[in-house]
Amino acid sequence: MPDNALGGFLRARREAIAPSEVGLPAGARRRTPGLRRSELASLAGISVEYLTRLERGRDRHPSGQVLGALADALRLSPEERVHLHRLLKADNGETCAQSTRPMQPLRPTVRTLLDRLESTPALVVDPQGDVLACTVGFRWLAAPVGLLDADQPNLTRFVFTDTRSRAAFPDWEQVADQRAAALRASADLGSHPAAALAEELSITAGTEFGRRFAASAVLPTWTGVERWEHPTAGALRLAYESLLLPGAEEYRLVAYLPGDADTSKALAALNWPAESGSRSTVRSVATSEGSWA
Repeated sequence: MPDNALGGFLRARREAIAPSEVGLPAGARRRTPGLRRSELASLAGISVEYLTRLERGRDRHPSGQVLGALADALRLSPEERVHLHRLLKADNGETCAQSTRPMQPLRPTVRTLLDRLESTPALVVDPQGDVLACTVGFRWLAAPVGLLDADQPNLTRFVFTDTRSRAAFPDWEQVADQRAAALRASADLGSHPAAALAEELSITAGTEFGRRFAASAVLPTWTGVERWEHPTAGALRLAYESLLLPGAEEYRLVAYLPGDADTSKALAALNWPAESGSRSTVRSVATSEGSWA
């Protein structure tokens, strides 16, 4: 990687964005084609001196919150935010291989328990919100809204980086608060993957995530009610219970139950696949090979 690629990228984007794009007057006799350092620093809420150090490569360890604020100010696209995150990792000597953690296989009894829960929407998640396994019932609930599209579905990443989540969750603000609080609780307890995801989302999701993560002062609620807007079943009111599974991994089993009579009817009216209840229907990334089952 070229020396100071992170600083070079920030400077190039600053010089490429017109003042009018961020609501500033163009003014006269501008020495730079884009934003002045002072203008970008003001928009991002950091000092001009610190921005200068970043652009010149004298500081190569900015926080995710700082880069998220700069990404917001520079109007970076989702792809550019991901690139910015990768530049930060590369500048700090980290690679994708170094950041990939091996998945621990689920115990056979946990997989069997999911089988027995069909057709209840249920899933197993790790401390940072990765979906490790789920029932057919949860796949019916979550797949149509896009939650399971990623190679490694993650509840928090979906809420903050996938625009479809706002349609899926009518109470998006509350769901976002809960997801950020859960990630903060895991990171504060020493989960390195949770801390890494928090840094990633601080950049890729910007202040929408960063301010919630920083302000999380209470533990998430592990039981409650969520409203979903399902493309087929329509409005659903789902009560959820989260149970901590024994083991050092701190996996949680989350089950969704009808929260009112209308939701109960909508779930009962489903035409469940014939193979529902067989172990082969459990989608899992937690196999011994670390791939989807």
